[in-house]
Parts: sequence; C-alpha cells; structure tokens
Amino acid sequence: MTALDPTSSGAPSDLSAGALSEDARRALAGGAAPRRFGAWYVAEHRIRAMRGYLQSAIVTSIGNPLVYLFALGIGLASLVPQGVGEVSYLVFVAPALLATAAVTVAADETTYPMLAGFKWNPVFFGMNASPVTGTQISAGIMIAITVRLLATVAIYFAVMLLFGAVPLATGVLAIPVAVATGLAVGGLIGAYASRIEDDRGQLPMLMRFGVTPMFLFSGTFFPLETLPPWLQWIGWISPLWHGSELGRVVSYGYDEPAWLTAVHVVYLAVLIVVGLRLVATAFTRRLNK
Repeated sequence: MTALDPTSSGAPSDLSAGALSEDARRALAGGAAPRRFGAWYVAEHRIRAMRGYLQSAIVTSIGNPLVYLFALGIGLASLVPQGVGEVSYLVFVAPALLATAAVTVAADETTYPMLAGFKWNPVFFGMNASPVTGTQISAGIMIAITVRLLATVAIYFAVMLLFGAVPLATGVLAIPVAVATGLAVGGLIGAYASRIEDDRGQLPMLMRFGVTPMFLFSGTFFPLETLPPWLQWIGWISPLWHGSELGRVVSYGYDEPAWLTAVHVVYLAVLIVVGLRLVATAFTRRLNK
C-alpha cells in the first residue's frame, strides 16, 4: 500500500481527501461548459467533419441549380410557352427546385452519416461518455445540418436570381421556407436511421420508395391538381408540396387562400418539432442501452 492510499493504515487521509476534492472540483469545472453548451460542441464537430467533402458540396451546390434551372426552367419551359397560371414555367418551378435541393441535402445528412455515428464510426458513444447528453448530441447534429442547408439553399437562390426566377423582393423568404422543408423531412428520416441496428438496405429502400416518389407526386414540376384525384393525397401529406407551395407564395405571389398558406406553415412547423423530438428520443434510447 502506498502512503497516498486513504485505505492504508497510517495514510494521510486529510491530504488524500483534499487531493481528491481538488480533482473532483477540476473535473466538475471542466464539464460545466459541455453540460451547458454540449449541442454547440457537437455541431462544431460535425461542421468540421463536413470539411472532408467541402469541395464536392460546393460543386454540387453550384452545379445542381445550374443544371436543373437550365434543363427544366429553360429547356422544358420551351415546351410550356404559356407558362403556369400567370407566370413562366421557370418562375413556377424554381421555388420547388429550391425546396427539393434542401430535402436532398437533408436526406443525405440524416441517412448514412446518422447511422454511421452509431454503427461503423461510433463517435456518438464517445460523445456520450462525456457530460454531453443524447439530446444534446442529436440537437448538435441537427444544428450542423441546418447550417449546411442554409449554405446550400443560399447558393441555389443566388443562381435563381441570375436566371431571373424570383420576381418579388419577398422571394428571399423562400430560403427559410426551403430550410424548413428540409428539416421537416430530415428529422423524420434521422429518427428512423438512428434506430437501425443492422443495415439490410433499409435506407436505399427509403430513398427509392419514399423520397423519390415524393419528388414526383408533390406538385414539384407541375400543379398538383393535374394529377388524378386518387393520387393527389400524396402531395397533401408531403412536406415537399407544402414547402413548394409556400415558396411560390413568397417568390411570385402565388394565388391561394390565406388559410391554405397558414396550413403550409403549421404543417412544416409541426413536422419539424415532431422530427426533432423523435431524433432526440432515438439518440437517448440507443446511447443508454
């Protein structure tokens, strides 16, 4: 037994107790910031990790709007010379493409990156070994995703301006609308991905039979009412339809009842709150197993 072992006979217990108290004080002091700002530490970590694919993200953020706006807004628009309603096809489709870009980024960030943090590169368990809680970890991840959504959507919107696809000054509000649309979808996908124990192709199936049909049946490229009535319900429950319609309202003054605009806002807000809650619950349960 050493002289510093308080259980040994004749050990200087007062000195040992003082040393232990000092160590405990330092440990508690060192954990104060993570306990209070844990979500922001996690967000910083995730944003730094995104630098690994920063170049591809920038190229994609610039290339996608150029390709889509040119192909759909100019190429396809030549086949729809009368436009949609009182606006050109380019003006009609641009807000939907903006919301679609946000949904795509949110789906990319909440599928395999979310699952990897638990399974193949279990950094979430390492974070949770510190004073950072599961709820803070999930919140930090979603904060980082929001930052990427803002950057991507802002670049996309700038390209829309170059194409003359935003007639009204209120069109800048399409940026937060698109971000909200991405979060509404991303939260639900993230909650599902966080619960996957064994990867058996669930996420590709989700993208193929969930996200892709949402693009096709949400009034993204044509008005929803042009679909048969028995298919229109897909758009009604789709966050992308609500985000696209709301984006059109702020971008060019799309004429719809005020109550329907309110429904778009409330629907997206509810999905965001529910999604964030589900993600936090999934993280907490899995990390506490």
